[in-house]
Amino acid sequence: MWIEILLLAKLAREPMHGYELRKEVEASTGHTLSNNSLYPTLRRFVDAGAVSRSAEEQEAKPPRHVYTITDVGRELLHDLLADFPAELALNEPEFLARVGNFGWLRPDERARVLDVRKQALVGEHARLTELAAGQADPWSRAALHHVLGKFDAELRWLSDLQTDPRRDA
Repeated sequence: MWIEILLLAKLAREPMHGYELRKEVEASTGHTLSNNSLYPTLRRFVDAGAVSRSAEEQEAKPPRHVYTITDVGRELLHDLLADFPAELALNEPEFLARVGNFGWLRPDERARVLDVRKQALVGEHARLTELAAGQADPWSRAALHHVLGKFDAELRWLSDLQTDPRRDA
């Protein structure tokens, strides 16, 4: 779902062709999209009426397709961003795709996404703490403590995001 969010968010800013979309997603996230994930997703958006596709003529080349978000697509983008189910809450790309596009959400919707992630991290932190405490192997215990440290850092970051004055802007 995070790929859908990223593509719609880029198209909500301006129409683009596929290559531009790939480059924009990579520049803003570090994720490289393959044509095998990009074009089928765009095709589904076109079929659903979320995106329109038009041909743009090029000199001495075949026309390229330019994709433009529709009102249906803007509504879909909003719904994808605001809906953050608990079963996706530990999926980092899903979460970061939403945070990176918080500008499209109201403050209460942003707070709800942050709360879902925080609850998932707290639950997973408790589970891993218990596992680490019972782990006899020092290397496994060290690995679990490393992961717990990452969770602690993210929980601090989430608290910062929740109190950031920009969140109500």
